[in-house]
Amino acid sequence: MSASLIVVAIIIVLVAYGIALYNRLVRTRQMAAEGWSGVDVQLKRRSDLVPNLVETVQGYANHERATLQAVTELRNQARAMPAEDIAGRAQVEGLLSGAIGRLLAVVENYPDLKASPIFLQLQASLADVENEIQMARRYYNGATRELNVMVESFPSNLVAGMFGFARGTFFETDDASRAVPRVSFPS
Repeated sequence: MSASLIVVAIIIVLVAYGIALYNRLVRTRQMAAEGWSGVDVQLKRRSDLVPNLVETVQGYANHERATLQAVTELRNQARAMPAEDIAGRAQVEGLLSGAIGRLLAVVENYPDLKASPIFLQLQASLADVENEIQMARRYYNGATRELNVMVESFPSNLVAGMFGFARGTFFETDDASRAVPRVSFPS
């Protein structure tokens, strides 16, 4: 009788542990989803600023058409990417960041534009959004890292496998899009 009580107690402990692992996996998956939502919101905020930025620069720099067109096209590509395609979205958003950097470098050639209150406000808003994107991306990547550790670690990987939990994708941009544009003035 005491042996059967011990077996039942062990089974109860294992089931309780399995439930706790399942609940932790659900919580980490939700944190990653919340993190991605934060990134997505900030990317949309930046995307909403781009048309105003392009219009403002366009008013001063009509001959910079190629740079303005590239920013606009990349913005439209970023808006068209499905939210679930994190890797694809990261790639397009990285290209957009680089194009915005080139656009801001072009502005250096237009002192009147650099002094425009509208442009200065847009530039400050863009800087704020870029900081928010960076913070949201860090939160999302941290939550995704925690989920991935749980999905791959023993014994939580057993529970994750039984219930279809999968690794998350980090939101990373390539090094080329993070490069700071070089501004040079004619001598």
